[in-house]
Amino acid sequence: MYRVWNYVTNYSLLLIAGAAIALVWANLSPDSYHHFVHLVLVDDFLIGQAEAEGGGITRTLTLHFLVNDVLMAFFFAIAAKEVWEAVILENGSLRGSKALTPLVATAGGMIGPIAVYLGLAAVLGVYETVSRGWAIPTATDIAFSYLVGRMVFGAGHPAIRFLLLLAIADDAGGLIILAVFYPTGTLAPAWLLLSLAAAIGVFVLFNWLPRKLDRGNQLRPVSTWVRMKLSFWPYLIAGCLSWFGFQEAGIHPALGLLPIVPTIPHADRAFGIFAEAEQYLTDLLNWIEHRLKLPVEVVLFFFGLLNAGVEFSAISEPTWLVLAGLIIGKPVGILLFGWFAARVLGLGLPQGMRISDLVVIGCVAAIGFTVALFVASVAFPAGPVQDAAKMGALLSFGAAILSLAAGKLFQVEKVAG
Repeated sequence: MYRVWNYVTNYSLLLIAGAAIALVWANLSPDSYHHFVHLVLVDDFLIGQAEAEGGGITRTLTLHFLVNDVLMAFFFAIAAKEVWEAVILENGSLRGSKALTPLVATAGGMIGPIAVYLGLAAVLGVYETVSRGWAIPTATDIAFSYLVGRMVFGAGHPAIRFLLLLAIADDAGGLIILAVFYPTGTLAPAWLLLSLAAAIGVFVLFNWLPRKLDRGNQLRPVSTWVRMKLSFWPYLIAGCLSWFGFQEAGIHPALGLLPIVPTIPHADRAFGIFAEAEQYLTDLLNWIEHRLKLPVEVVLFFFGLLNAGVEFSAISEPTWLVLAGLIIGKPVGILLFGWFAARVLGLGLPQGMRISDLVVIGCVAAIGFTVALFVASVAFPAGPVQDAAKMGALLSFGAAILSLAAGKLFQVEKVAG
């Protein structure tokens, strides 16, 4: 992820294009759109647990399954890479006291939307119908939020780094929520041993062992041979095994690559998401990320195309619940928890930031979109409730206008980068 404009224009505009086409298509010809989404590519594609046992295993490869359950694994792997580096590296952005206030604010940015969503659902009398969608408004779309944040604060404002820390931590929380609270079928945890074995095996054989054999030799011949001759293939094979383990375990298989990401050799430092200098890192983890850039762009286009096709007539209570969770719950939660961390706990804010900036950051973080769409697709079965919830995720783009207005209201001074 090099320059922000490259990232946003490539990833985000293709995603928006897919979503826009889907919206038009679904409202002009819903039958043909849904036929396309569920187009059968291969019969008897996957033989896993028997459906009668509640494993929820898909035996037919449809276009929707290919994109949402298989190819989106690469998108979540890239997100996991950023989270992993932020946590494990010595200069990682989520390490040490500098990350404490953003982390506490992140908790507020997740608890606030949940409280608003479930509270309004109870007031409206639709709690039983929509309660499973509580996690949808917890999402923050990191690319769009970063773009809008720069428009409001300027590239050099300390609130931008605060926003990025919050968004990365939000991604980590979202991955945990998906894995724990949204299984794809009856849980069979024993299958996770396959994922664990794949991760440990590929780490020991192709990461730890070559480095051990090269100890004391600055030329690192074994590690170099493994990198040049085997490249990413051992990790791809391990990823396939891990993906299947997640699928069989009843956990959403799009998260199946997460155990493999930490096993890949990585640099001893990270310049941070959107940093131009990241293009010069040549470790295998960054090399893989660079090569995944174009394929993931295409995947996100099809993700938008296959998931955003909602008829406008589907707008109903779940739409407003998701939207309220994002545009009310996010800013309020981030403000309250951020204030508590900065003032009550004495953790403080980055120099140049004010408490009022937390409100604006909360508005920016209310842009859910990508992950919110994904959670909606797994929280509810296909039908009117899912469509209505997806519409709420799409309408969260309105938080961009709200952010610009909040910036004016709270007299944010833009700082050039």
